[in-house]
Amino acid sequence: MIGKEIRMERIINRNTGKTIIVPMDHGITVGPIYGLVDVAETVDKVSRGGANAVLEHKGLVGVGHRHSGIDIGLIVHLSASTALAPDPNSKTLVCTIEEAIKLGADAVSIHINIGANTESEMLYNLGQVSDSCMVWGMPLLAMMYTRGDKIKNEYDVNVVKHAARVGAELGADIVKVNYTGSPESFREVVMGCPVPVVIAGGEKTETDEELLEMVRGSIDAGGSGVSIGRNVFQHKDPEDIVRKIAKIVHGS
Repeated sequence: MIGKEIRMERIINRNTGKTIIVPMDHGITVGPIYGLVDVAETVDKVSRGGANAVLEHKGLVGVGHRHSGIDIGLIVHLSASTALAPDPNSKTLVCTIEEAIKLGADAVSIHINIGANTESEMLYNLGQVSDSCMVWGMPLLAMMYTRGDKIKNEYDVNVVKHAARVGAELGADIVKVNYTGSPESFREVVMGCPVPVVIAGGEKTETDEELLEMVRGSIDAGGSGVSIGRNVFQHKDPEDIVRKIAKIVHGS
């Protein structure tokens, strides 16, 4: 497993054991939204702010990564769906581990919607991807969301901690979930998951303090960092907001 260990150090701060990931996979889902029109420029900004890794689909790696000369980890996203699909919650594999390796990925990620109509297919994909990651020594980030007819509240600690545990039990090295609203409730998620847990940024927040309070709460609960997209790349100053997040996550 030395390969995984070496690659993990490229996406996680080796001194703090925590990470700041900026996902930029939204283009397939909703198109070239503000902040992702010029991906290279955005990568430059978040890298200067202190992000540990960015997350992209395979087609953008060549045009949107490592332009600034500042070292930043690369996570290649393996699954996708569009907002225009009959069922946007149904994610399908669009990239392989082998392709990600050719692109120079330090890790890969996959999106699973627990509770969706096609949950069984997505869980099967997670199992297969996890196996390939073991073979190749590639770290796996599992985005474990709770979305479906049975999900009344996708931030409910009971469904969030269930989703996190599913990701860990199927072989993810890092699990990404929604923040449950308080350090006390999120501590239940962390305690029930034997691998590092990072929080999603969710919908665009009204203020920086609202976002930073969420980050602070997750770290206080024992979380391992953040994977925040829109609240970073659509911020008026992505470099500055990442720097503020880094003070909380890494203490610097």
